[in-house]
Amino acid sequence: MTAILGVNFGHPDASACLLLDGRLTMALSEERLGKRVKHNSAFPIHAIRSILTDAGLKLRDIDYIAVPRQPKANLGGKVGYVLSNPSSGLAAAKAFFRRLTEQSTSFVSRIAEACGEDPAAARFRTVPVEHHLAHIASAYYCSPFDGLTAGFSYDGSGDFATMMAARCEGNRIEVLDRVLIPDSLGFFYTAICQLMGFGGFGEEYKVMGLAPYGENAYEVDMQELVSLPKDGWFRLCRDSFQILRGGVPNSCDVHGTIAVDPLYTPALVRRFGPPRQREDPVGDREKNLARSCQIRFEEAFMHCARRLHRLVPTTRIAYAGGCALNGVANARLLRDTPFQEAYLQPAASDEGCSLGAALWAWHNVAGGGERFQMKHAYWGPLYADAVTKDAAASAGAPWKTLPAESVAPVVARLLRAGLVIGWYQGRSEWGPRALGNRSILADPTQPKMKELINAKIKRREMFRPFAPTVLRHMVGTYFEQDVFSPFMMHVVKIRPEWRERLPAVSHVDGTGRLQSIDRETNADYFDLIEAFSKLSGVAILLNTSFNENEPIVDTPEQAIACFSRTGLDALCLGRELLVKPEFAGLLDDVIGRADEPLVPEA
Repeated sequence: MTAILGVNFGHPDASACLLLDGRLTMALSEERLGKRVKHNSAFPIHAIRSILTDAGLKLRDIDYIAVPRQPKANLGGKVGYVLSNPSSGLAAAKAFFRRLTEQSTSFVSRIAEACGEDPAAARFRTVPVEHHLAHIASAYYCSPFDGLTAGFSYDGSGDFATMMAARCEGNRIEVLDRVLIPDSLGFFYTAICQLMGFGGFGEEYKVMGLAPYGENAYEVDMQELVSLPKDGWFRLCRDSFQILRGGVPNSCDVHGTIAVDPLYTPALVRRFGPPRQREDPVGDREKNLARSCQIRFEEAFMHCARRLHRLVPTTRIAYAGGCALNGVANARLLRDTPFQEAYLQPAASDEGCSLGAALWAWHNVAGGGERFQMKHAYWGPLYADAVTKDAAASAGAPWKTLPAESVAPVVARLLRAGLVIGWYQGRSEWGPRALGNRSILADPTQPKMKELINAKIKRREMFRPFAPTVLRHMVGTYFEQDVFSPFMMHVVKIRPEWRERLPAVSHVDGTGRLQSIDRETNADYFDLIEAFSKLSGVAILLNTSFNENEPIVDTPEQAIACFSRTGLDALCLGRELLVKPEFAGLLDDVIGRADEPLVPEA
């Protein structure tokens, strides 16, 4: 047996995963455990410990540890940057080598600490993998594609590159081209996000949610900021963005929260005005900036996709990177480019780099030939029934243990009655999306549901939409694009005749961030939606992440804590169903009707 541990650390979204003979057994982000800080960049001790305990392995059992970082990559670009930017370049280089030394000298001891063992027990070989190559490997090696496939990665930056294009076939990934710092679509999007007052790390999704409220009023400005040469990929306006000028691209506060240095210059402020303060209202300028930025981002991605297709003439593409979480652009790719088959794995952002590095090591270092196909996202820890029952008993709320066959009909009736329910089942999801195992669910047909959840549970900006989860065979009934999106990676138009009937999941522009599921990959969630459809006539549920301005819950105890402190009405924790005291009578009534046929209710 060949055991490969993938580890992402010293970079946002620290994570770990384990491959045994090339097959993924578990994957986990550090933010889900420990201090529970979003986008945690700390060494993933808790994730590693949880994964090895689950597998029953010791440090001596690990053959390879793959790390998505290759210091030798893109040296020419790094040297050129230092020479052309002597003051900031030297500061950045010193900071880079200081972090590299700190990380490399303590790597074995950190791994040993995570395993609770003596470093002398280590016999693993460390395999460094370039950042964007790890991204592409995470998508291609998990995909169902074996023939000629285009590989693509784009984000802020990693190993001094911001984009990579590749030709993939069989078990081989051939890198064709890269874009280096300072040209970065990720940094472009983040800089505009910062100017709009959303300066926290990972808040770019707010721009995508706000964009439909605005107009493309800054079209010319955005074209000047991001040029798309006919013979190249993209280029940023040099005087409007500052990359690495401060020496350290980001740092952490005492709580481990990442603070991102401003990526815009005074020139961008002169063009658009001063940055909005977070406490200020979102005005027309911010809405128009969001719309204009999103459109230019999409145009740049379409430009890159068409250029990539000329290099790799195929209908298949596998891609990843933080920018690959832009669901609006992902749906447009399938409409407006020659690529008709796209694969994205659920952890497309940097947490997925641990998986990509491990898969690359399996196929290119360990000599593995068998491919692993990722069909679902449920790769986190699994907690025993006794643990969930103990957690339920500790909540101090009315609760019942349901027979397995009663879970779907009972919860469906509570949803139809208007309750907002935490849904906690099986293993947690891998990646930033809640995909039906750590979700908050509600009836999408109720007009006030979006505002209700935002106000009493999520406590977030009112312009942010909620996602619809739909049964796979019903996608074409409700959506204009019949796309299979099991990992919630596509934002598509809801058919006009359904928008008024689905007000809680229909965004202002008539779109929804689609998750489509089948029974094969998540029978419990599928059965719940199917039961709900018998009551409502709609095979869709509102799905949002089970959290409250924190990482998604992972353990039963975290789920109980979120249920207790928020306005959640109920929690289905495996087969344990808890409700707030005011719904105790309703719970008894619904359980008493569990064996009755599911028929439409008013």
